[in-house]
Amino acid sequence: MNLTSDISLLELSNTNAPILRLLSQRAPGTLQHVLTVANIAEESAIAIGANSLLVRIGSIYHDIGKIKYSKFFIENQQNIINPHKKLSPKESARIILEHVSIGVKLAKKYHLPDSVTDFIRTHHGNSIISSFYEKQKKIYPNIKVDKKEFQYSGPKPFSKETAIVMISDSIEAASKSIKNPSTKDLENLVENIIEKQKIENQFSNADITLKEIEKIKQVLKKKLINIYHTRE
Repeated sequence: MNLTSDISLLELSNTNAPILRLLSQRAPGTLQHVLTVANIAEESAIAIGANSLLVRIGSIYHDIGKIKYSKFFIENQQNIINPHKKLSPKESARIILEHVSIGVKLAKKYHLPDSVTDFIRTHHGNSIISSFYEKQKKIYPNIKVDKKEFQYSGPKPFSKETAIVMISDSIEAASKSIKNPSTKDLENLVENIIEKQKIENQFSNADITLKEIEKIKQVLKKKLINIYHTRE
């Protein structure tokens, strides 16, 4: 255990830290999201013997880049009209993709350690924002759509810890889109999202085993069922 880095990580968990206060003011929905991700990701890390403190702090900071265009992210759209309705899929994707590079700049500005910045850079890997990509293809059926305009630039997660946060982030966000989910809905959601990430090779640079991923699945299913107090 590296005591100095553990103490500095613990200091970062204080939600009165300037950048987290800013997140709370500008993007309260995102703050709620990252705190839930921190909770479920930390349990997953404990289950496979990964660094749970680092995972917790990485989770709390992974989405600070949403501060700038907070209203464009669904968790901050309470009582407002979705601003994406006025934009083309390409413009929407550009704004959403940018939250990663904005987050990295903010991490520099607020002197976050590289080990925490890594979670900002990797939490979407090189995945594609499929909703806007598919929408663009529908609008322009005869034009070849450039995938890169809808794709995060990566890098993919390169440790167990960054892989856990990517999984937990995707699952927490997706669970919000199911109205009154049943236990089965949540179990299927966990399976489907992790399967999609495997197919996209998002874990190819991380030293995480299939056995560990199975353990993470079990933790996430249990945590979501507790959060939603689901019926069978």
